[in-house]
Amino acid sequence: MDLDKQKSGHCSNASFSSNLQLYSYCHSSCSWRIRFALRLKGIPYEYKEVDLAKGEQYSPEFERLNPLHYVPVLVDDNVVVSDSYAIFLHLEEKYTQKPLLPVDPQLRALNLQVASIVHSSIQPLHMLAVLKDMEKMFGAESKPWAQFTIDKGFSALEKLLKDFAGTYATGERIYMADVFLAPQIEQAVQRFDINMSKFPSLSRLYEAYKALPEFQASSPQRQHDAFIHKP
Repeated sequence: MDLDKQKSGHCSNASFSSNLQLYSYCHSSCSWRIRFALRLKGIPYEYKEVDLAKGEQYSPEFERLNPLHYVPVLVDDNVVVSDSYAIFLHLEEKYTQKPLLPVDPQLRALNLQVASIVHSSIQPLHMLAVLKDMEKMFGAESKPWAQFTIDKGFSALEKLLKDFAGTYATGERIYMADVFLAPQIEQAVQRFDINMSKFPSLSRLYEAYKALPEFQASSPQRQHDAFIHKP
């Protein structure tokens, strides 16, 4: 793997320059969150592919960036940040245009909570590596487990958002909650066959997300490495 090789999947709609490099994998929903946030904020970046299918996350070069061997990783001049939640907060604090966290304390807390549920209580439990390990250790099909964990998380999110959701998760503006929800719902539908009729608010939000140019541009199939890999 040549981690210094320049990629072409960068944002082109920003009015300022940046030195951001995003180490990403097209089918990683965690990477998608950050691609989506960068698009929404209009921040240009250099796309650096890490081919998880080939095990490039275990290379010495990548291990220096993230010893956990996970994507995404953001390199911002001298700052290296791994973990999508931490990367999002770094972007929000440093690049203050088009804020993705509301000022209102209640809505801000709700956005942080929703993002945390997706980031900590849903997605890690159905990571491809986790599901493969489960099948090896227990000899059982892992898809029902993934469906169970997603259903549990979505049920909680549906209750949390029912009194706040508008066009987007916490009203009429798109915020952090939406950035984390959108790729998660897409994967739930496309990869794990989740019946979204049980979650009317999330279903409505998903339709709104799909119409966003920033969501479309950051999707796996629009990344330069998508033609190489299949989920």
